[in-house]
Amino acid sequence: MKRLPKRNRREFMLAAAGLLVLPVGIRPAHGEGQVIRFGVTPAFLHDRQQVLKAWQTYMSRRLGKTIQFIRRDSYRETMELIRRNQIDFAWICDYPYLRLEDKVRLLAVPRYQGRPAYRSYLIVGTGDTTTKSYKDLSGKIFAYADPYSNTGYLAPRFEIRRQGDDPASYFRKTFFTWSHRKVIEAVASGLANAGAVDSYVWESLAKVEPELTGKTRIVWRSPEFGFPPLIAHAGNVGEGEFKTMQTLLLGMAADKEGRKILQSLNLDDFTIGNRSLYESVADMMRVFGEYPAR
Repeated sequence: MKRLPKRNRREFMLAAAGLLVLPVGIRPAHGEGQVIRFGVTPAFLHDRQQVLKAWQTYMSRRLGKTIQFIRRDSYRETMELIRRNQIDFAWICDYPYLRLEDKVRLLAVPRYQGRPAYRSYLIVGTGDTTTKSYKDLSGKIFAYADPYSNTGYLAPRFEIRRQGDDPASYFRKTFFTWSHRKVIEAVASGLANAGAVDSYVWESLAKVEPELTGKTRIVWRSPEFGFPPLIAHAGNVGEGEFKTMQTLLLGMAADKEGRKILQSLNLDDFTIGNRSLYESVADMMRVFGEYPAR
């Protein structure tokens, strides 16, 4: 796979790596001058200051308010901030979105490679030339990303259940790496025989760190899921604030500065999206009793 020019690699890595779990927050607007809190949950790179600063400046200028970034280290922590009404907008995984559906509104959905969709990849080390699917991994060591990750936890467990096995006992050992990048590292180093990762993360890393992804092999691709959405807290965000933020996001691809940030994030643009994008994830959750029956 073709490498990006060296001068572009650092900026791309700082941005694209952290997207799948990137939460965004804003205080309830009780007047002018409120600080907009923009939370960040590391996905597989911790150093994303350059692109975050560019996005912070971009949003602040267009909203006329101060953007403050807040870091969080897991999906769960971000979900708790939403439950406690401490952030009002969030960019979260599709799995947490459905868990919080009674508290949030769908704001926007990123488009990646022309579609508002991504997949779960099952990866093994390149030394493993025989594994073709989850059926070949019984009794092996498996790396999950995060207990609230769709592609890194829900989807692989669903596939194991679908083939007639119990994901709780199927592997000899499982562990969480707490990021998709670290799943790739665990498999590449041989710490795990296999792992489940976000396709966007793997493909983005393949452009900037092919020496890492080149030590792994994709052996299974899930069906498409709706790309992790941006949401607004239904109880905190008024219609005016909702529309203002949505308009800003949807308009990024229309101006030079916005397009540059999107390119750094390895995204095409943002679209309004639709709840139906996430119905297949809801179906998987129903299998585990985590979502109301139809």
